[in-house]
Amino acid sequence: MARPFSLFLKSIVCLVVVLALAVATHSWWLAALGRTLVRDEGPARAEIAVVLAGDYYGHRIVRAAELVKQGYVPNVLVSGPNDLYGFDECDLEIPFAMKNGYPQSWFIHAPNQARSTREEAAAILPELRRRGVHRFLLVTSDYHTARAARIYRAAAPDLDIRVVAAPDEYFRADGWWHNREGRKIFLVEWLKTVANSLGI
Repeated sequence: MARPFSLFLKSIVCLVVVLALAVATHSWWLAALGRTLVRDEGPARAEIAVVLAGDYYGHRIVRAAELVKQGYVPNVLVSGPNDLYGFDECDLEIPFAMKNGYPQSWFIHAPNQARSTREEAAAILPELRRRGVHRFLLVTSDYHTARAARIYRAAAPDLDIRVVAAPDEYFRADGWWHNREGRKIFLVEWLKTVANSLGI
């Protein structure tokens, strides 16, 4: 009986040590998991910027409008699924950008019926090809950049895509666990990342 008890005791001690290390280093590994979601390649000159849907605070479209203002692109294609009380998201985003001082002529409506980033890519990429676009800036929330980049590059290996992150007031890669919204964003984005990697 002594030997099984000794093994059990050693297992408990090892578990306690591992848990203590996890707690002591939690800021490091939680931040590393948060940074894995982010792939901000920064702006560069391109033919157009594309704003992905799913931001209900206006950060993405404002970031894209700033890219036009700074001379990186001449226009912004605004994706807009019909899922907000019967409105296309792009039809709400563009007036929001105008209210913030950006001219309507900078923006192009791109309504669609997408319900996921993969479906959105399937709707947006043919429109870009129809317009003869070869190089574009993909603008989305920072926590969404890595997954969006993988999806768009897999769907359009022939196009030159550069991912530009828009900030989010609730999610910070190095401190997302400090607020409830940040924790929700992190969990949902990781679930979607895993689902995409499994082809779901």
